[in-house]
Amino acid sequence: MLKKIDDLMWHVLLDDVAVVDKIEYTSLPPAHIGNPKAPGAGNPLLLRAYTFIPKNLDRTKKQPLLVFSHQGVHANEDTRDAHVFRELLAQGYSIVAPDYRGSTGYGRGLYEQIDYGGREVEDVYLSGQWMLDNYSFLDPKRVGAIGWSHGGLITLMQIFAHPQAYAVAYAGVPVSDLVMRMGYENAGYQSIYSAPYHIGKTVREDIMEYRKRSPVYHAKELATPLLIHTNTNDEDVNVMEVEHLIEALKAEGKKFEYKIYENAPGGHYFNRIDTKAAKESRKEIYKFLAGYLKPDHAAN
Repeated sequence: MLKKIDDLMWHVLLDDVAVVDKIEYTSLPPAHIGNPKAPGAGNPLLLRAYTFIPKNLDRTKKQPLLVFSHQGVHANEDTRDAHVFRELLAQGYSIVAPDYRGSTGYGRGLYEQIDYGGREVEDVYLSGQWMLDNYSFLDPKRVGAIGWSHGGLITLMQIFAHPQAYAVAYAGVPVSDLVMRMGYENAGYQSIYSAPYHIGKTVREDIMEYRKRSPVYHAKELATPLLIHTNTNDEDVNVMEVEHLIEALKAEGKKFEYKIYENAPGGHYFNRIDTKAAKESRKEIYKFLAGYLKPDHAAN
């Protein structure tokens, strides 16, 4: 019910500036199949994604696309981010925001398909491919990836896995090192990953699996222009995680941009709120993205 309400709220909040839709597309099959002999057991997973296209967009010429990965373990793309979407739409970006496997609002079946740092990365990538396949005015050479927190992890893993698909990426307060993260999170959080329908083992029992799903251990694969933000008072993704990623990228000789904010108000959500400081931070993000994606109305 809450998801249906939020579906409606996207229209209420953005219908004046965008063509808002919700589409279905297919992705990789489930990571774990309970009964492989059941009819359709190995079928591609059916997922939903929100799509937003600016109403004043000139569709007679090629336009950029943003692939937006929502935050949260077992969360979904909700209207908490609507003000950010409005700002992006005003610049001329079309946006796709998928509810990848493990997202909430679709029942236990999809909830237990969670594959953190695994097939959900492909879910998000394939949502962008769906947009390119269905809207001829979108430019495959001007696709950007953006996300905060767990969405930041997905953004990073996408550009590592599909560097040819993205012209630029922004990762805000990204989960960067699951091995480190399991060391400072509580048992309840850890149990999300060791659940039998998920990884099925603790980090102690299979440290290499957690490493495989962590951006920090893929630093050598970076080939996409990247901006990273973190905050020293982040109460969710400890700054040490992101610093570890920054150090790994530097050790690999990678060129990228980053900024470590000192005790910025808002903690984990510091540059997504509507304070003056947050808006200034987002302008930095938009300037970075626009340098590669060239939207019609880049933010000043």
